[in-house]
Amino acid sequence: MAKEIIHTDQAPAAVGAYSQAVKTGNTVYLSGQIAIDPETQEIIEGGVEKQAKRVLENLKAVLAAADCTFKDVVKSEIFLDNINDFSAVNDIYAEYFQEEPPARACVEVGSLPKGVAVEISLVAVK
Repeated sequence: MAKEIIHTDQAPAAVGAYSQAVKTGNTVYLSGQIAIDPETQEIIEGGVEKQAKRVLENLKAVLAAADCTFKDVVKSEIFLDNINDFSAVNDIYAEYFQEEPPARACVEVGSLPKGVAVEISLVAVK
């Protein structure tokens, strides 16, 4: 089965050797997004809530480039640099997944790229 690389200028450019998303068949695998402003390529400051919102907006842009929405998401993975931020991130996350939320994992990790507080990756099926 062929794969299609998904890219949009509405989300941050990759900071490594990866694609924003890859589509194969009717499944789209979105790479983890961090709180980078796509216009400035700078990290969003102001706490985990602002970072979580920016991450989800970045993911929304990549989903749109793949002709998907949050309703198409079947799996998400949330990586936190501090598990005590779970509740704050969950509140922001819930705004984007109001109906039939996907399966999800959330873990605390030692550190995240560029010192951010949160990273989220998704899998969508269209």
